[in-house]
Amino acid sequence: MTQDGLDSKFASFVESNKPVLQVALDYTRLEDATKLVSFLRAELGAVFIAEVGTPLIKSEGMRAVSVIKSVVEPAPVLADTKTADVGWLEARLAAEHGASAVTVLGCTYNETIVGMIEEAGKHGITVVADLIGVSDIAKRVEELWSLGVKAVELHVGIDVQQRLGMTVANLAEVVRVVRRRFPGILAVAGGLNAKTVPRVVEAGADIVVVGSAIVKSSDPVGSAREILQKLGKLR
Repeated sequence: MTQDGLDSKFASFVESNKPVLQVALDYTRLEDATKLVSFLRAELGAVFIAEVGTPLIKSEGMRAVSVIKSVVEPAPVLADTKTADVGWLEARLAAEHGASAVTVLGCTYNETIVGMIEEAGKHGITVVADLIGVSDIAKRVEELWSLGVKAVELHVGIDVQQRLGMTVANLAEVVRVVRRRFPGILAVAGGLNAKTVPRVVEAGADIVVVGSAIVKSSDPVGSAREILQKLGKLR
């Protein structure tokens, strides 16, 4: 359910299929993203969430959300806007372009988050709070829940991965802490692959967000299939 009680395609999809694979389309060219996701959809079915990555939205605009949605339907699409201000407007834009979910920075102002939740609720889409940059994660997820946030993403960004050699799989205990503190949907992102996905699922993740291990693979369909098999979605 969304924050105001409307049916949410995103939330319903996750609850019916968890643990769920979310494919992060972190391209800068829509042509590249569309080509890949078309292969995934044709070969694997509507068994994953398609994330229109932040770089793709910044490069191609919100039209990228509409195009990806047309390719992957009936699977849900997440617009990774990482909103920091004017949340109500970005929620509206995401909904108008066909997104089932949209992201807000968990470290931004509460007012921005509440405004985004209120607008998203009018359109039946889900707001996902990205915890990137949040220092006290355990405390913040409780605050976010009290604000009406129903989904959060524990996220180790690319810069941290590259500079510190850390991925979200190294934070399994943090995943467990968030799982205990936050009763909503929990996504995890940051350097995951077929080998590490089971670790975060065991720790309590509902959604595993995978980017490079699929989009930079020499066999992206095969890589995605292996992850889905680890999640028990394919034989």
